[in-house]
Amino acid sequence: MTAENIILNNNQIVHKTKRIAYQIYESNSSEKEVILAGVQGNGMHFAKQIASILREISPIEVTLCEVFINKKKPLNSVSTSLSADDYKNKSLILVDDVLNSGTTLIYGIKHFLDVPLKRFKTAVLVNRNHKKYPVKADFKGISLSTSIKEHVEVIFDQKSSKAYLV
Repeated sequence: MTAENIILNNNQIVHKTKRIAYQIYESNSSEKEVILAGVQGNGMHFAKQIASILREISPIEVTLCEVFINKKKPLNSVSTSLSADDYKNKSLILVDDVLNSGTTLIYGIKHFLDVPLKRFKTAVLVNRNHKKYPVKADFKGISLSTSIKEHVEVIFDQKSSKAYLV
């Protein structure tokens, strides 16, 4: 990884995460509670960062939910760390680090469609424009037009998080 490949440095990731948290607060300002459903791994890490900021800037109760999706075999069953009753009729945001083809998000969305929700949105740090499915990010840190052969990698670290192009 070279400096030219870095899309977002630590400061930019912090800034974009704060902006997404404010946007989520703005679109859910009348809610008492919001569920942040992070896709296991980086999606959950990103959801925790957003939750931390939301708790600082708003009176909304933030509940974290981890979403377990096999990214290599997304047709396998999807499960969550919360029961359906825990998020039923609530505002839910599905969070992942990168929206690439849309496969992970579309199967995550499919899982949550079995339960009535008050509002359903998606949030990603990096939105790429190579979607295989008609899924969009409602809240996004950055949108990139990349070639299909390029890959975006996000590394979350306490002091030196970064997103880069491979």
